Amino acid sequence: MMAEASHRLDRDDAQIAPEVREGVLLGDVGTGKSSLVLRFVKGQFVEFQESTIGAAFFSQTLAVNDETVKFEIWDTAGQERYHSLAPMYYRGAAAAVIVYDMTNVATFARAKKWVQELQAQGSANTIMALAGNKADLLESGQVSAEASLFHHHCYFISYCVKMEIWIYALPFCFIRCITNNAFVILQEAQSYAQENGLFFMETSAKTAVNVNDIFYEIAKRLIRVQPEANNQGMSIADKPDQRIMNTTTCCS
Repeated sequence: MMAEASHRLDRDDAQIAPEVREGVLLGDVGTGKSSLVLRFVKGQFVEFQESTIGAAFFSQTLAVNDETVKFEIWDTAGQERYHSLAPMYYRGAAAAVIVYDMTNVATFARAKKWVQELQAQGSANTIMALAGNKADLLESGQVSAEASLFHHHCYFISYCVKMEIWIYALPFCFIRCITNNAFVILQEAQSYAQENGLFFMETSAKTAVNVNDIFYEIAKRLIRVQPEANNQGMSIADKPDQRIMNTTTCCS
């Protein structure tokens, strides 16, 4: 909570005209995108968050050194049927946070597809962050042991297949089938982010770990980048008398 207090503007500083930058959250359904932005904007966590329909709009203002950045954030729906709507929100966006569930490898694969889509169809100047969410589900000290076991299983299965001794591989194949939601190995996510020009953070909407920090890091990078002359993304016109720091509007 200390980070939250230091990054957000005091109400007395609300008179400062902020740099308005548009952001978008992308990722598979159930990865916690809505929970992340709700924690960032309102400091709240809802245990059973309803899935977003279409997209939801949020705004939040951060103080970064002597400047301020106002985020206008689109939280997109993760369901496949809403995929065709996503380009409306990420084209022209200044920043994109691609979210995956650290306990579900399938969502990491989907996050990679979002990165590929952004690289192909989004703006070349978009700052991209990779958020490994639900870090609270990984108990301290348990990750390395499970990672080692995972690699040993994979190696043993490969060896058995090569030697055509399926009888020994079957139990481990069964284990891999029932643990389809195996966690994503941290080093793999870090390497992927580095290779593709993203920065990476583990986050937890539940415990607030790194939630403000990931947006604060984006804000610092945005200040160093001039906004594009032609922004083709979705926009919300600012009201002249708008002084409320946190706003939330749902839209279909």
